Amino acid sequence: MDPKAPIVDTHTHTRRSDGVASVIENAQAAHRRGCKVMCATDHLTISRELFPEDDYHVPEDELGALAEETEVARAEVPEVEIVRGFECDWYEGCEADVRRWSAGATFLLGAVHYVGSQAVDDPDDKSLYEGHGANEAWRRYADAWCRACESPASFDSMAHPDLAMRFSREGCHVTCDLTGVFRQMAECAHDTGRHVEVSTAALRKGLGTFYPNHELLVMFREAEVPITVGSDAHGPQDVAWGIERAYAYAFSAGYESFDCPRADGSWTTFEL
Repeated sequence: MDPKAPIVDTHTHTRRSDGVASVIENAQAAHRRGCKVMCATDHLTISRELFPEDDYHVPEDELGALAEETEVARAEVPEVEIVRGFECDWYEGCEADVRRWSAGATFLLGAVHYVGSQAVDDPDDKSLYEGHGANEAWRRYADAWCRACESPASFDSMAHPDLAMRFSREGCHVTCDLTGVFRQMAECAHDTGRHVEVSTAALRKGLGTFYPNHELLVMFREAEVPITVGSDAHGPQDVAWGIERAYAYAFSAGYESFDCPRADGSWTTFEL
């Protein structure tokens, strides 16, 4: 275990999916902010048959170019260790797709952006919440999230585990007690051997906390679920944003360390 935690960011996006910059531009921003390890985790290609209108995942014919761009970025910005990864959407039957399209990546973030065909965090489509109500939408999301954990897909860490709170300040707030749902998620993450991500994105988007919120993070810690830390950056201005605050936040929930994937496929544990 390394006694001193450097700034690392294990969740970033480029214009190949729904970001606005290149891997190189993100890595340059990481270097300026003293970030030592950055994971390039664009949204992995998704089934066009199931999601024909989706436009924020890497097109299949750009996967090779993205891999080449990552190698160029490593040469151009050697001060930052760039980990090649993907944020992978879980959906029914995704495992073969994930395996095929993520070939060569050494770090996979699992994510649930859809419950069936309904979006979880699309500001233009809140049908999941409007059709079922926020309480039921949360339960359905948590069930899908646990199914993603239980999937044989090789997800190393589960991104933004309480993404269903994305619109909690926009009229889609829960009125029921989620303690049982949170406990279900924590036990599932433990039993399936997943990490969970502490993300600064929720704070950046004005939700007043991190993903996951403090109650859920404490439950993950009590269940001995290890964590990774990332910004979910979609532009250079967000790379490594709030990472040191996330370290303090995780420590306040009882965590004493976090894990960091490395470019060669290994992992390092850092003390908080």
